[in-house]
Amino acid sequence: MSRTVLVTMPEQEGSKSVVEKWLKAPGDLVGIHEPIVEISTDKVTIEIASPATGELYKIFKEENSEVMPGEKLAEILLFGEPTVRTPTSPLQKIQREFEKKEQQQESQESQDSKTLLSPAVRKLIRKNNIDVSKIHGTGKKGRVTHKDVIAYIKMSETHRIQEPPMRPSETLSTMKSKNVRPTTKLNVQEPPQPSDSKFVPHSPMRKQIANHMVQSMLQTAPHVTAIFEANMTNVIAHRNENKQAFSEQGVKLTFTSYFAMATALAAQAVPEVNSRWHDDRLEIFPHCNVGIATAVDNGLIVPVLKNVQHLSLIGIANELQKITQKAREGNLGGQDIQGGTLTITNHGVSGSLIATPIINQPQSAILGIGKMQKRVVVNEINGQDCIQIQPMIYVTLTIDHRALDGFQANKFLTAFVNILENWQ
Repeated sequence: MSRTVLVTMPEQEGSKSVVEKWLKAPGDLVGIHEPIVEISTDKVTIEIASPATGELYKIFKEENSEVMPGEKLAEILLFGEPTVRTPTSPLQKIQREFEKKEQQQESQESQDSKTLLSPAVRKLIRKNNIDVSKIHGTGKKGRVTHKDVIAYIKMSETHRIQEPPMRPSETLSTMKSKNVRPTTKLNVQEPPQPSDSKFVPHSPMRKQIANHMVQSMLQTAPHVTAIFEANMTNVIAHRNENKQAFSEQGVKLTFTSYFAMATALAAQAVPEVNSRWHDDRLEIFPHCNVGIATAVDNGLIVPVLKNVQHLSLIGIANELQKITQKAREGNLGGQDIQGGTLTITNHGVSGSLIATPIINQPQSAILGIGKMQKRVVVNEINGQDCIQIQPMIYVTLTIDHRALDGFQANKFLTAFVNILENWQ
């Protein structure tokens, strides 16, 4: 009796996952720990490896299919186990021959049109006598989908001239000679031209990010944002004094390191910020795992710094340097993006002054850091108001209003700003 091993979807924190690409096909030989499928989430693309050496016997989830934790992805037939095959009936042989011919015909049509068409799409194209080369495909690798054909038909109907036919005796010249005005304005329209728009298909990661944002903002948490500003003079001075010493140890001292440390310290003053909402209780975490939103080529990834409350500034800077480098090289693993309790997004690095970020579910808050900018401020010195130019940033805290109120958000930001402005 054949022995097989199932490949299942591991636990992944966050929203739904999607099968992005199968690296092996049924019938292929696979080795133990050899990647066989790529899974895309809103955070990262991961590879699932074969748990055994054998033959990829069956696939349960096709590409672009959603998959939940614990669901079956594939079945591996172990080496040395004969594949069980049932006798083929004459009817099955005829059916297979028919399918083979149809596949050959589809292959030829695909080669001629340079587009992979499904049977439903081909039928619709034949029925409406459409030149498929005029349709811009939005599917994978430019594939023309059923929706593309419907959209093309609707566009053609919209641009078609809807004029009542003129009788042969009522040509435009005869109407002019009789001084008769047409009852309908004759508009000579050019045939519809191909659109100059550029269509960029969504990547699986982009789709998952979109779903995650909609789910967080519109379906899960009522968002409220508080805005403070912070004077960065002391942080800048401290960084200038220490970045050379950090560099000699192979560590780059960034402003984000200061923000991460201040976040962990402020969370100790307002523990509810570092929490997760449940329908019957609020889960407050003893550890502060800070997610750092990091821009990559195809989206945004949030690697997590674990147990920041126990790390020194150089420890935070070192861990931050390693994890952001892994993110930009595409080498993050599942453990690198899981377990976050609070997220920082430094949108100021791209020039933004103020933003209201969307909470990274299932967390209760997200901290936004704006662009550092020299601004004119009024400070009291020796009892006198003085106008000064200071390096300032806007900081925002967006909260899940189920878990926190404005008072707690303001208390957290007050602590956060005080830590930065009085940095020792």
